[in-house]
Amino acid sequence: MRAIQLTAFGDPSVLVPVDVPDPVPASDQVLVDVERVSISFVETQIRAGRPPRAFPLPEPPFIPGNGVGGVVSAVGPGVDPGLVGRRVFATTGGHGGYASKAVAAVSDLVEIPAGISTADGVALATDGRTALGLFRLAAPGAGEIVLVESAAGGVGTLLVQLSLRAGARVIGVSSGGKLNIVKKRTEAIDYGQPEWADRVRELTAGAAVDVVFDGVGGAVGTAAAGLVSTAGRFVIHGAASGSMTDPATVNARILTLRDIRETVAELSRDALTSGLSPLVGQVLPLERAADAHARIEARTAVGKTLLAV
Repeated sequence: MRAIQLTAFGDPSVLVPVDVPDPVPASDQVLVDVERVSISFVETQIRAGRPPRAFPLPEPPFIPGNGVGGVVSAVGPGVDPGLVGRRVFATTGGHGGYASKAVAAVSDLVEIPAGISTADGVALATDGRTALGLFRLAAPGAGEIVLVESAAGGVGTLLVQLSLRAGARVIGVSSGGKLNIVKKRTEAIDYGQPEWADRVRELTAGAAVDVVFDGVGGAVGTAAAGLVSTAGRFVIHGAASGSMTDPATVNARILTLRDIRETVAELSRDALTSGLSPLVGQVLPLERAADAHARIEARTAVGKTLLAV
């Protein structure tokens, strides 16, 4: 099969297309013929050897990737053969996803409903589950003010939708080139401008923000921390800037991904039936995984980035 191998930790050029033997599903596993592969910002950090938090990195060479969508083509010993032919989203245990075939545990499968494309299914089962879990955690209500960082990203666009559905007033912040995407749904501010936080205060007439979804961290997260009410919720879920927001700068209730109680499978199923509209911004061929990583790191990618097999 064709796959992308991470040959060493470094820049995107370490992602190299290779031919490798097909994987064989063991007991409690299935083999998926992959159609679409999820790429996340965290995977670019892992590729660089700089994961956002301490966890053991696999020893190169290995096939990266943790989320795929496709059709079950074989099952391991003792697994229900009725799964063959099902179109599913699957997590692969942290690696093995950047490939034309991938093995996954039966417990890590979520069937993609009819009427949802495989691309949208993968976007919803990855970014959608994250957004849904974060939204439930913060629980913004009608009339509250919600600030969404990286509002043109895969998770950000969905957090905007969920918050608007709840009746909240949403202010989306993003970089200048992506503001038009944010403006299609809600108020938008360019956080590349040095006084962007003052612009938020102007929009709210000085009122504090009730909820911040902080996926950027760094200076942006610190500035956002100065906008949130002491009775509000500050949700830390990413570090697109390269560093997480320092909790010591936040004078509000801090929530993180670790506070989400639902399982990945539960959130994926809920996201797939939520009626949310994911933004799949770019789909590149599997062979161009390095280009996909470069676009994400250069902050030119919008919405969800996928690889097509």
